[in-house]
Amino acid sequence: MDAGVHLPLIDFGGEGFSHRRLVETVNAARECGFAAVSANDHFLFPVAWLDGLTALAAVAERSGGMKLMTTVALVTLRRPAPLAKALLALDILSGGRVIAGLGPRSSRADDEAVGVPFEQRWQRFDEAVRLIKRMLQPDPAGPAGAAPAGRLLPLPWQSPGIPLWIGNWGPPAGLRRVARLGDGWVASASNTTPEGFAADMTVLGGELERRHKPPGDFPNALITMWTRITGSRSEAERALSEVVAPLVGRDPAELRGRICVGSAGECAELLSSYARAGCQRVCFWPLGDERRQVELIAGEVLPRVSR
Repeated sequence: MDAGVHLPLIDFGGEGFSHRRLVETVNAARECGFAAVSANDHFLFPVAWLDGLTALAAVAERSGGMKLMTTVALVTLRRPAPLAKALLALDILSGGRVIAGLGPRSSRADDEAVGVPFEQRWQRFDEAVRLIKRMLQPDPAGPAGAAPAGRLLPLPWQSPGIPLWIGNWGPPAGLRRVARLGDGWVASASNTTPEGFAADMTVLGGELERRHKPPGDFPNALITMWTRITGSRSEAERALSEVVAPLVGRDPAELRGRICVGSAGECAELLSSYARAGCQRVCFWPLGDERRQVELIAGEVLPRVSR
């Protein structure tokens, strides 16, 4: 299991939004040996939300060799061609480090904001992924530098193209979609458990085998792992009850034990269960104080994770 860090697209600590804050988070992750930087996608949200694609572009130069992940980009709302154009530019400017995590939607409010019928989200998503796949994964048999119909230029840095990881929070139909359309799977920490993740891995493995895709070659990531490493029980409870639960509209009791809010030992125990379930990458989202939290993840939590 390796680690990624979500960019601070929400202002938890009252610091405000700034390029400095993004860069300091990425610098800490790079110095601590993290593998990825990620950014989630929302248009409308209960709190102010900085645009993820723009934030990733702003820190690409500081991110070293870390992957740049969208977790997930709303392909049906951003539209395939504009989203593909942005991802291609990011891939080229980063030297081929983009992973395009894609999802159908995040909320009815996002769909309504751009005039997309919420009820058509899955049909539109399947069509959008097929379209963007043609744009981001050029045909290796085609002439170098050519742009067949429906493909954008410049071509991606990566060969055979930018990998597409599909976001799904567990339903079997969604896992079939991941196997059919994706090059990887993105799960959500607040919407699963280690036991649920293991069960989904079994279902996904069967779907991949039916499509002659080796399950062992199919990567995954657990995203939006809200994180507050603290030895103070009262501080942990405040973060859970007053910050995360209202933010995601969930009961604190439902979230307790699912996310990395608590002591280093408690968080390591949770992550160890995920590692045994087959989770390959966890993208942590610190609830403020990003540098210190990244350092605690790297120095106090990850060394205790066992399989």
